[in-house]
Amino acid sequence: MADSKEKLFSDFTAPTRQEWRDKIEVDLKGADYQKKMVWRTNEGFSMEPFYRKEDVDKLPLVNALPGEFPYVRGNKAADNEWHVRQDIKCECPKEANAKALDILNKGVTSLGFCIPSEKVSAEYIEQLLEGIYVDCIELNFCTCQCKALELAQILVAYFQKKGADAEKVEGSISFDPLEKMLMKGKDTTEVLKNAKALVETFAAYPKFRPIAVNAYKLTNAGAYSYQDLGYALAWGNEYLAELTEAGVAPELAAQSIKFNLGINGVYFMEIAKLRAARMLWAQIVSQYTSCKESAKMHVCAFTTTYNQTLFDSYVNMLRSQTETMSAALGGVDSIVVTPFDEPYEVPTEFAERIARNQQLLLKDECHFDRMVDVAGGSYFIEELTSALAGQAWKLFLAVEEEGGFLAAAKAGSVQNTINETNKTRHANADKRKEFLLGTNQFPNFTEKSEGKEPVEACCQTCGCESAIPAIKTSRLASDFEALRLGTEKAAKVPVAFMLTIGNLAMRQARAQFSCNFLAAAGYQVIDNLGFKTVEEGVDAALAAGADIVVICSSDDEYAEYAIPAFKYLNGRALYVVAGAPACTEDLKAAGIENFIHVRSNQLETLKEYNAKLGI
Repeated sequence: MADSKEKLFSDFTAPTRQEWRDKIEVDLKGADYQKKMVWRTNEGFSMEPFYRKEDVDKLPLVNALPGEFPYVRGNKAADNEWHVRQDIKCECPKEANAKALDILNKGVTSLGFCIPSEKVSAEYIEQLLEGIYVDCIELNFCTCQCKALELAQILVAYFQKKGADAEKVEGSISFDPLEKMLMKGKDTTEVLKNAKALVETFAAYPKFRPIAVNAYKLTNAGAYSYQDLGYALAWGNEYLAELTEAGVAPELAAQSIKFNLGINGVYFMEIAKLRAARMLWAQIVSQYTSCKESAKMHVCAFTTTYNQTLFDSYVNMLRSQTETMSAALGGVDSIVVTPFDEPYEVPTEFAERIARNQQLLLKDECHFDRMVDVAGGSYFIEELTSALAGQAWKLFLAVEEEGGFLAAAKAGSVQNTINETNKTRHANADKRKEFLLGTNQFPNFTEKSEGKEPVEACCQTCGCESAIPAIKTSRLASDFEALRLGTEKAAKVPVAFMLTIGNLAMRQARAQFSCNFLAAAGYQVIDNLGFKTVEEGVDAALAAGADIVVICSSDDEYAEYAIPAFKYLNGRALYVVAGAPACTEDLKAAGIENFIHVRSNQLETLKEYNAKLGI
């Protein structure tokens, strides 16, 4: 059989790189290869459309095995099992307990409890965990940073009381003072001193990790993948250094840290990010200890809220599903899928069920839990992993040169960088350089908010005042949503009428573009099959009650149609030309002011139209 295979492949000559490139050039029909085929990532490097074996042969870790240092291919060798996690807000311990017991019977294997600081007590934990076998599932807790140590002591006492096997108890406490410094501008340096006591409290519980790196908050604030990764590494290294300097053994310190990483919608990039994260963290830990087991990075992945939308919210399921796939294929320990309705309400039971089932689908029907690092060996993903690791490492070193993550956070450099990235991404969305399906691209023309309003995120405070800058979070769709909600509340929703005339292909293309462009503001759009004269089109628009008339034709024909239509309309509606024809200056000289095209700032244009329409 081997001889047959060898003969089969010897019958074919492998194409060279240049032959592949030549074939692509032919198929491009004169289009620019660099513009059409090369992916220029936000991370600062470019990816070619294809790679070959010789490209990855030079990578140092391409032959690494799953379960082996530096864990680029995952911590596990036998399977790709992960915990299905659901978080619960715990105002009432009995209600939270009932919900926990219910969802444990619906596929959940990891629980996250958010406990109000004033309710941290032994009695509360007794009620919260009643009937839950604490050494059979993963348990995660978050509360005010100032109460974390007290909660840790209560939990250990509870575990001991229940006779739980310390080797099997698995979970975490989200003790992360640096997160509050970043997100709320609070100086939590004093609280950071509790880290040593927390780690020592759980020293007998090797799978319980009381120190958190909540880098998913950066993802939710719009950070690029290399920023997520680079800052997460510096963040974790800060805790590792703090603990070892305080006298904690480096092996214990490393195994006490849990990384809560966000997963955004760039599918292959996020798979590569998780692979690079394990590899780089293993290298960092190896500088503290030779224990390779301690160098494993333990990750809970959170699908992001940054790209979720209030309008066309069911699309959020598609976004979170691809993100969940990235996380699963990237080899994480647990996943939290954000319910699709979180941008505008407390998630419903239906939304939470869908979020759980998104993971169960990947396990029970797609068998993602059985395949270890299926991305390994993919020339493209191996290159992407290496390139992303390089960019993240540069950022890590830059933070270290500032004196470490704590110093950088106090100086505000981390916060300022993330805020600037968020600002850039919002500007790109305004100009449709970054698409959000259902928001600035292909909006649902007829959808109404039906009373939905954006829910702004909030978190508890400790009372630690500081002038430290804070990260400002705002979903990518938030500006468009505010615009559309404003349009809905107007006395009359504007009607945008497509005056289609002339060349069939061009008028249809421009009408479709204009409908999508204007519907993003919540306008009622009316498309048409075409008119014989501009007078016929204007009369039809006015009969339809149009507030906006958009002439859609070819560049050449605008010289013939645009000005007569403008004059015949005579200010009875807002007049817009779809496109940027060569005769634009002539049209402007005739008094035409409004043009929409692919280079328009969509958000600013729509705001301007609303202002002109009195909205």
